[in-house]
Amino acid sequence: MRKLFLTLILSAVITTAFSQKAKDNTLTKKEISQHWKLLFDGTTATGWTSANGTPTTAAPGAWEVVDGALTLKKGANGGDIYTADEYGDFEFTVDFNIEPATNTGIKYFCYKYDKGGNLGCEFQIIDDVLGEDNKQPNHLLGSLYDVLPPVEAKKKVNPPGQWNTIRIVAKGKHVEHWVNGIKVLEFERGSKEYLDGVAGSKFNKAEPVFGMVNKGRIQLQDHHGPVAFKNIKMRVL
Repeated sequence: MRKLFLTLILSAVITTAFSQKAKDNTLTKKEISQHWKLLFDGTTATGWTSANGTPTTAAPGAWEVVDGALTLKKGANGGDIYTADEYGDFEFTVDFNIEPATNTGIKYFCYKYDKGGNLGCEFQIIDDVLGEDNKQPNHLLGSLYDVLPPVEAKKKVNPPGQWNTIRIVAKGKHVEHWVNGIKVLEFERGSKEYLDGVAGSKFNKAEPVFGMVNKGRIQLQDHHGPVAFKNIKMRVL
């Protein structure tokens, strides 16, 4: 009887724990108290715009909402989409799922440079094995694209077809890239390491200096997908 009682208690605890876990594209009470906000409601593309600020509409052949995920299918021509708001000090997190060979990314501090056009710091998302742009360390998943590589020994990445979670933290000039709860890159914008990386990149002629702006929009890149995003969350620090 005592064993049965303990089993029932354990079952109740487990059930409660699972019931308190947030469903996709929702916030937990703790996240709400920490001032997180959703950037995707799981149903529409509300809050996302084109580069010129025109509202994005989820539609077949472009960015679609499929099974609660903001999805760019193979061959779609959805274009890059951006948050309506700009962010300076922030914490951003999102789940992503790619197909084999996908090469895409999420950009932050997106800004129209005096010289260079619309640019942003890119958290590279790529199939490290089959992606066509996988030959340089600073082009692999988790890198600051073309500028700084991730620490490969730390990365734990689920294969294409499975979900992964990334996190970007920016506070002042300090930036961190996380993959599945593990920090794979951190840097100081304006440091010698950073400026050397920019000097050796395709962004070396940008004015002002690439990535040194105070704030900018978040961009989901259309790099011919296919990719799906869910649980897109942001909080201002």
